[in-house]
Amino acid sequence: MSFTGNFKTVAFPDLLQLFATGDTTGTVVFVRGKAQKEIYFKEGKIVGAASKEVEEDFLGNILLRSGRISKYDLQRVIHLHRTDGKKIGQALVQLRLISREELKFYLKQQVEEIIYNLFGWSEGEFVFKEGELPDRSERLVELDIMNIIMESTRRLDEWAHIQKVLPDDKEILRPKREPNADKEDVILTQEEFRVVTLIDGHRSLREVIEVSPVGEFVTSRALYKLISADLVEVTGATAPAYDAHEDESLFWLLLRVYTAAFATIRKTLQRKLGPANRKVLASLAEFKKGIWSYFTDSDHADLPVIFEKLKKKIEELPQEVRALKVIAGLNQILEQQLAIVHSCLGIEIRKQVAGEIRKEVVFPLAERREIDKKYSIGAELYRILKEVKVTTAVL
Repeated sequence: MSFTGNFKTVAFPDLLQLFATGDTTGTVVFVRGKAQKEIYFKEGKIVGAASKEVEEDFLGNILLRSGRISKYDLQRVIHLHRTDGKKIGQALVQLRLISREELKFYLKQQVEEIIYNLFGWSEGEFVFKEGELPDRSERLVELDIMNIIMESTRRLDEWAHIQKVLPDDKEILRPKREPNADKEDVILTQEEFRVVTLIDGHRSLREVIEVSPVGEFVTSRALYKLISADLVEVTGATAPAYDAHEDESLFWLLLRVYTAAFATIRKTLQRKLGPANRKVLASLAEFKKGIWSYFTDSDHADLPVIFEKLKKKIEELPQEVRALKVIAGLNQILEQQLAIVHSCLGIEIRKQVAGEIRKEVVFPLAERREIDKKYSIGAELYRILKEVKVTTAVL
């Protein structure tokens, strides 16, 4: 039996849990634009994965980032792959760049990275093909789905912590001339050393991330470590923090973040209690009033159209208080809706919902880090997600 769907209706962690509890065997194909990924399941376990048009997932690039092979080695592997039709892993072993045991290790790492990167997809289509699996030679790993979900949650939490320390995108980074830390006490990985070489006193944080060969997450984590160890400093040389469209950028960020949060809560209540449950409908209807309806009753696909209407409504508020009024109102609604989840479904489901919301909002907040830091949007939101309140009052 095959079925299709998208990440707007089914969250990726929920999909994994479905396959795990159902002892599923088959292939799931995920598509977003040109990017395509496949995950292979056998009796509820992940036994392999593949990726197309996503360079950071490629086995050769994983080995290159880890320092296990050189660019010249990778060129040789690709040449053998194209001329003889050998798979990348087979070519690596044939050229004696890695052993067969190492190949198994790096294939497992590749599968994990393909899956972890899917946790960052907020949109995309998928199709499940029951019973379909690639050749036996492809199934070289066996991963527990719950362990994957736990690790991805840890990574997202780490990402949120990293974002709090990093400076604004436009600020220039340079090696510190007289670091307080003893350099010998700081051990850098190969990936972190690659990031160090990009910090020259001229590139901004965003420029370092863009030219880095190891991807945004690994680069940001390396910069976090270097700044925390007092080996890299921010020069303070930066372009003006915001342009004339700062308000527009702020309210677009709020729309993306809070519609995702409220949609997660709404879908959880409907999934657990039924879409026509009177208690659910009555509770959620209380929030669909005035300006708040744009946030509490919207879907991702509608955001561009909704934003134009929302902007006109917000501009009716006094300019000097509009930002704080909207942020405070949204946080109050979030607290109250989470309290409803707690009241109806219990503390454990409330924790699960908080975790899902963190996954949904971490990337939009990272994309507009300057706005986030100025208004403490993420910091306040994460505080609310962590703090449990028992009130169920509504606006």
